[in-house]
Amino acid sequence: MSVSSSHPAASRNLKIGIVGLGPFAQFLSKTMIRQGHILRAASRTDYSNLCAQMGISFFRNVDELLEAENDVILICTSILSLSEVLQSLPLHRLKRPTLFVDVLSVKEHPRNVLLQVLPEESDVLCTHPMFGSDSGKDGWKDLNFMYERVRIRDEDTCSSFLQIFESEGCRMLEMSCEEHDKMAARSQFITHVIGRTLSEMEIQSTSIDTKGFETLVHLKENTVRLSFDLFSGLFLRNRFAQQELENIELAFNKVKQKLVEKMNEEQNLNNSTLR
Repeated sequence: MSVSSSHPAASRNLKIGIVGLGPFAQFLSKTMIRQGHILRAASRTDYSNLCAQMGISFFRNVDELLEAENDVILICTSILSLSEVLQSLPLHRLKRPTLFVDVLSVKEHPRNVLLQVLPEESDVLCTHPMFGSDSGKDGWKDLNFMYERVRIRDEDTCSSFLQIFESEGCRMLEMSCEEHDKMAARSQFITHVIGRTLSEMEIQSTSIDTKGFETLVHLKENTVRLSFDLFSGLFLRNRFAQQELENIELAFNKVKQKLVEKMNEEQNLNNSTLR
């Protein structure tokens, strides 16, 4: 893993075609438009009115989006629908070699699908902006941006895309997709599991909350605000997640066992005192 600490280099405005214009893509688009990039988008949902307001060219047909000679195709689908969406793309419509970039929260899965589906001449950059509309609402400075140059021949286009995030002050983390998924299973996935568990317990704020409990309530609320598809995608498409789920269960049982042992010790002590 390496952290880029260089000053942002000169970059050029890119023509970026977005596949899937959900909330996260809309969030990223605002900064890209402010920086001067030209955005086009296609999505299953009709976002033509929103795109008109934002200054994005909306294509009802993904064929036309791919024919528009984009520098970058940004894949912003859900984790679970990625494979189906990519395999349905009319890639023969591409006019020239193009950089494909994904922004999914798992990395080995999109890397493998992109390499399998895309033409050999297409470049592949796997990324994970590790923030969203809540944590990034006041800017992206010092927020983590992970990436791997999976297959890059056009360094100019790749560097210009990375500059979108570096120029905003992101902490640029270059690492392998495998390394990302290992760490994300122990951080992001565990965070979601704890939040979902607290939701199942229906925890609520009380009049005697400690700061620690307020943090847990906030975690629960932030987690359930996100779709269950995202949560299940973090589990189903990260091969390291199942082991972490088992580790959580083992850890809970260890804590429970320690408490039971303490309770038994106290009961034995009380019984011996009574004799």
